[in-house]
Amino acid sequence: MNTHELREAFLRFFEERGHRRVTGAPIVPPGDPTLLFTSAGMVQFKPYFMGQSKPPHNRLASVQRCFRTTDIEMVGDTKHLTFFEMLGNFSIGDYFKAEMVPWAWEFVTEVLKLPEERLWASAYLDDDEAYELWRKVGVPEERIRRYGEDENYWFSGDNGPCGPCSEIYYDFGEQFGCGPACEPSHECGRFLEIWNLVFMSYNCDGEKRTPLPSKNIDTGSGLERVATVLLFESEGWDKNRLASPYDTELFAPIIRRIEELSGKKYGEYEKTDRAMRIVAEHSRAVTFLIGDERMPVLPSNEERGYVVRRMLRRAVYVGRRQLGIEEPFVAEMVDTVSGAMSASYPELERTRGFVKEIVGPEEQRFDATLSRGLEMLESLIGKKGARKELSGADAFLLHDTYGFPIELTREIAAAQGLIVDEAGFEVEMEQQRERARAGAGGAGAVLADVLYGSLGLDRTEFSGYDGLEARTPVVGVVTDGRAQVQTEEGATEVLLARTPFYAEGGGQVGDRGEIIGPNGRMVVEDTQRVAERLIVHRGCVVEGRIAVGDEVTARVDPGQRADTMRNHTATHLLHAALRKVLGMHVKQAGSLVAPDRLRFDFTHTEPVVAGQLAEVEGLVNGKVRQNLPVHTRLTSFDEAMSEGVLAFFGEKYGEEVRVVEVNTVVPRFSAELCGGTHCKRTGDVGIVVITAESSIGAGMRRIEALSGRGAEEYVRALRADVDEMSRRLGAPRESLIVRLDAWTAERESQRKQIERLQRSLSSAPKMEEVVAGAVDVDGVKVVASQMDLPSLDALRYSADAVRKTMPSGVAVLGSVIDGRPQFVAIVSGDVIPKGPKAGEILKRVAAVAGGGGGGRPEMAQGGGKDASKIGAALAIVPEAVREMLSGNGPRSA
Repeated sequence: MNTHELREAFLRFFEERGHRRVTGAPIVPPGDPTLLFTSAGMVQFKPYFMGQSKPPHNRLASVQRCFRTTDIEMVGDTKHLTFFEMLGNFSIGDYFKAEMVPWAWEFVTEVLKLPEERLWASAYLDDDEAYELWRKVGVPEERIRRYGEDENYWFSGDNGPCGPCSEIYYDFGEQFGCGPACEPSHECGRFLEIWNLVFMSYNCDGEKRTPLPSKNIDTGSGLERVATVLLFESEGWDKNRLASPYDTELFAPIIRRIEELSGKKYGEYEKTDRAMRIVAEHSRAVTFLIGDERMPVLPSNEERGYVVRRMLRRAVYVGRRQLGIEEPFVAEMVDTVSGAMSASYPELERTRGFVKEIVGPEEQRFDATLSRGLEMLESLIGKKGARKELSGADAFLLHDTYGFPIELTREIAAAQGLIVDEAGFEVEMEQQRERARAGAGGAGAVLADVLYGSLGLDRTEFSGYDGLEARTPVVGVVTDGRAQVQTEEGATEVLLARTPFYAEGGGQVGDRGEIIGPNGRMVVEDTQRVAERLIVHRGCVVEGRIAVGDEVTARVDPGQRADTMRNHTATHLLHAALRKVLGMHVKQAGSLVAPDRLRFDFTHTEPVVAGQLAEVEGLVNGKVRQNLPVHTRLTSFDEAMSEGVLAFFGEKYGEEVRVVEVNTVVPRFSAELCGGTHCKRTGDVGIVVITAESSIGAGMRRIEALSGRGAEEYVRALRADVDEMSRRLGAPRESLIVRLDAWTAERESQRKQIERLQRSLSSAPKMEEVVAGAVDVDGVKVVASQMDLPSLDALRYSADAVRKTMPSGVAVLGSVIDGRPQFVAIVSGDVIPKGPKAGEILKRVAAVAGGGGGGRPEMAQGGGKDASKIGAALAIVPEAVREMLSGNGPRSA
């Protein structure tokens, strides 16, 4: 049974027992910025266990791709992985222990056909029911162990579902044990846990455990571990040697490729084997993280992106220093991983090119500083003498200047017997963060949150989806950074109990408008969200005063809101069109939605060519002309995810989310989680015009566009420009390109004619006059002549003509061109060995006119700043030649 068959066998087994097969969640859990990665199969089902939302079915089964950051530095041995797959089946208030234990035993013994004599089980200390169930299925008492909370109690985190668990272990044999009393809880190679059955019954709030609404089952069987056991059981495997995940088909092709690239053999030396395992594991993990179609993670210096960058750089360091791979190799590893895993994960083939475009430049950037960084690190280590610590400042310098993750510095230093002052490193990092926050106004934002939080207000009710005007009391006034009872004319901030003003968020700018009270009027210039739940209106009181307790009318500028809505709906249309034209790897990476324009950042590695932009623009405007409904609705986050609605990590979503979809008929053109304001129908957008496309970083592109009135004004301005061009060229619009082509051809003809005229100015007869003025300097003909020429080209042509007229000698020609002195110097080949060099002569001459120049010994050119000095500059030529002849070559008689 290969691993593709293993996944299918597991899912099919539980489908036959009433389970619904569900797609695993993205490796990055959408809508939860507090959780870096999906670390267990139950993560996406947590709200069901908590009773917070209703599951699509009470019995579920999945294969979940998981990632755990805690194991990165341990990768290299035969056990630890950062990326792994978890086979899982789940019961939400349905079956419990009595069904789960027999099913688990049936699967491992009858489907996987593992020998019963090699299987052990464990149960929680006081879980007599589980203990008896294991006995009932046939596990002998001597192979059932009872363990305490450290071994057999599972927590989903400091807060969340938890419960006692039972585990199934595979016994590789006594020869791999730690002695006669060896058992599964011992840290040795004999036993491998292959299935954990969690009887999830409680919720832990950090201090106490309370019963969940129902008893649940959460099981996890590690695919890599099961594959290892199946390999060990296979015919031909040497039972005196332990198998590991790196021996299985999951890693074997990757290891083979590393052997080819490094010229080394796996299985001969442990140090080399460890290095190969690091490169193989990190290459696989990076390929899956960047290549996740739903939530790609790109290398960066922040959070998830930092993890990807850290693994990439660790793999490159190990590949270069320990395996001797000199050429870039990570992109080739992506090819190998994709080829090995695409049978089960076909999206890897679709995203292969994208991943390679990301990792290639990332590897090159680290390569550019790796050698210098290592030299510095080795120098620092050498200077430590008797001290055994690398300072935090040194570690920070390596991180900041050479891109060395602190973890890599720690690993390299440890190999030399040094520890790193990580506390000092964190101090340096925090100081850098403080500088960044100060530069970005972050410190002010923190103080602002404290200020608004001190007002004692709970939240601002937003009513702007349903109307642009609201009657509401003033509940807070802030002027000059202090809470006030009232404010008179001037800049101020006002908080209302209820507001139709949309606060900036999700890329959409804040609304503008006015607040009118019984004693004054305020112009609102911006609306922002502060202290999470409060909305503040910033602007200027232009009449009278605004006071806390005033009953006011808050009125949004309808034109500004309408323009913003058009651009926001256009942004959703653009996103959907880009995915259809460029590929499903396209994901939003940032946006700006303003009344006058929109900007959309997205993941893509190559420039979007003109034809693709035209296709995107045409698709968007086609949907606008269809006048499709733009529908908004509230649903649960999990339900939205199950429908394939797009979400964006970094955004925080609650249990209830707002879905904005274009065309409610499946398949919908666009469906995204969004809190912004939108048109009612796509026809309201009017027209969309893409104005620019550019790169904003590795694997990131930006599109800028206009819609509605902005697009109309843009088209009008373009038409005016075309009309003016038409007038100047004397051709109607429809013939403008033909006339422009003719004008371009005419201009090229004139350019060639000018060139011919310039050459004629440099004709031989004229140059004969110039050469006739040559002086003899120690047997060498020397010409220094000022000429009246229109261009540098003409000056160079003249020098060529002198060369033909005077085959032996030195010539320096000068001319004032565009108000500046320009010079060309030539020296014949027979004179150069005697000392004079064109470049040296030119430097001296140009310096007199306040400039410089240089070139080859036979020809050089340069210029000066002071045109009045051109004569003086040319006058020094004979003496300069004389000095060079006397100092560097034999003088002629």
